[in-house]
Amino acid sequence: MNQLQLTSHLRYEVSERTSFAFSIVAARTPHQTVSHEGIEIAGDVPWTLEPYDAGSHQLLRLTAEPGELDISYTASVAVDASSAEPDELDEATFDDVPANVLPYLNPSRYCESDRLGGFAFRLFGETPAGFERVRAISDWVHANIVYEAGSTDGSSSATDVLLQRAGVCRDFAHVAITLCRAIGVPARYVSGYGVGVDPQDFHGFFEAYIGGDWYLFDPTGMTKANALARIGYGRDAADAPFATLVGHADLVDKSITVAHVDVPEAEPAAASTA
Repeated sequence: MNQLQLTSHLRYEVSERTSFAFSIVAARTPHQTVSHEGIEIAGDVPWTLEPYDAGSHQLLRLTAEPGELDISYTASVAVDASSAEPDELDEATFDDVPANVLPYLNPSRYCESDRLGGFAFRLFGETPAGFERVRAISDWVHANIVYEAGSTDGSSSATDVLLQRAGVCRDFAHVAITLCRAIGVPARYVSGYGVGVDPQDFHGFFEAYIGGDWYLFDPTGMTKANALARIGYGRDAADAPFATLVGHADLVDKSITVAHVDVPEAEPAAASTA
């Protein structure tokens, strides 16, 4: 079990009455325990925590009047990843994919898997199915996409990133998810915190459904599965933004810190914190 200390700080200049939903709170899962959690919001701003996705994830919701909005979140998170031997993690046939997993086979806003089937099979069609094939996809993305801040924006999809061969963490995840879906492996986007992410920020990675469970991969190569704390997940980053707002406000400062509290354990070959 690894103990992580998380801190995130957001500061907005609010121009008019604005409603926010923040996805910054660490999730509660069978393999992720949150303790010593704190939320501080400067000024007299009422807020609530509302569960979504069957209660494992939480949204911080509030409405702010014009002025400065300052939010800090801290937590200690124990990550006890479920591990498995890679050769035990086979791909599920379509008939065996649970109904609640089926949406993660479909194309989505940033992951146009329906456009990349031929490309994916040319690259990975001969790779042994299961964990080895998903790891090969993650490794290919790591080797062929350059991490370059500012190279993409909110409209950039996996195909855009493949064309320019540059992006940030969410783009790496989108390309890997797209290639997984294109060869028939359910895959989903995960937002969270990660030790060693550079530059430090909310991190985007992905999970693939193999061996009857969700297993983590980080194609940026910046961090390890047992050094990741999840916040939320979805079909792609459109389902898991750190902030959604209605009104008008400008983000003027964002800072994230993530650190091991103790010495990290060795990373398991295949790990899940779902």
